[in-house]
Amino acid sequence: MQMDVVTIGETMVMFTPQTTGLLRYAKNFTLSYAGAETNVAIGLSRLGHRVGWISQVGQDELGESLISFVRGEGIDVSQVKKHPTAPTGLYIKEYLNQKEVRIYYYRHQSAASMMDRRNIDTDYISRAKFLHITGITPALSGSCREMIFEAIDAAKVHGVKVVFDPNYRAKLWDAETAKPVLLEIAARSDIILPGIDEARLLLGKSDPEEIANDLFHLGAQLVVVKLGPEGAYYQSKKEVGFVAGFPVDEVVDPVGAGDAFAAGFLSGLLEGLSLESAVQRGNAAGALVVMVRGDYEGLPQRETLMRFMKASGQDVLR
Repeated sequence: MQMDVVTIGETMVMFTPQTTGLLRYAKNFTLSYAGAETNVAIGLSRLGHRVGWISQVGQDELGESLISFVRGEGIDVSQVKKHPTAPTGLYIKEYLNQKEVRIYYYRHQSAASMMDRRNIDTDYISRAKFLHITGITPALSGSCREMIFEAIDAAKVHGVKVVFDPNYRAKLWDAETAKPVLLEIAARSDIILPGIDEARLLLGKSDPEEIANDLFHLGAQLVVVKLGPEGAYYQSKKEVGFVAGFPVDEVVDPVGAGDAFAAGFLSGLLEGLSLESAVQRGNAAGALVVMVRGDYEGLPQRETLMRFMKASGQDVLR
């Protein structure tokens, strides 16, 4: 089966308390799922694109639940393996109040962290137009790091565009360890989608134009610098521009906004839109997500996205 995008990475089962306050007093929880790569995959699938996900879960009930959920979102899970002894990772949120959220990860020696080169099927990647990766996966373990470079090599051999979101996570690795690895991945990527904080970490710069220029010198063909609610700056070898963000009435949960942007942006590229229009679609998807509590719950269907863009007062670009 031909696919538009293949993505690789860990997704965890997430438990969220139904009450606000210290986690120790919570009695009832909602089960959900959390993973940057599956957020992107779900976002693309809801917009009508064919997506595959490479990962590994435990041979346990939580792993079965996770696979069933992702499959239910229309994503191909044929490349998701089950580890016989390592468990599916867990992720717990603590809503102390409306403005403060703490996150607890239980992923040490999880099934996803045990992924290695054997998880990569070169033929599977060759059937995609884009390979989407983030900086989270190589932070999980040395074997995951090797796996990511194996996937990049497979994409390069078969002319599949590599899309890289640095997605730095300080809880997974320190900046000194992360920087050379993320820069090496960036140097082998075609499209890079950094946020300002990540660019400051990698390049020591916060000016979008300077960030894009430095990443071009590394070898990128297209750079989009995410500027949060302000919008995004984009630069290719032929085009440079800025697209303003979409105003929102209230930010309910900012988690997943960058993933939603990636999904909307890649959707635009897949449909042959101009770079400016693709970035605008990414901005709109990100705005919709922050208005809904949860990582993927606010990822829009196509009709919802188009309606929101038209109602925003901005001209919908083509």
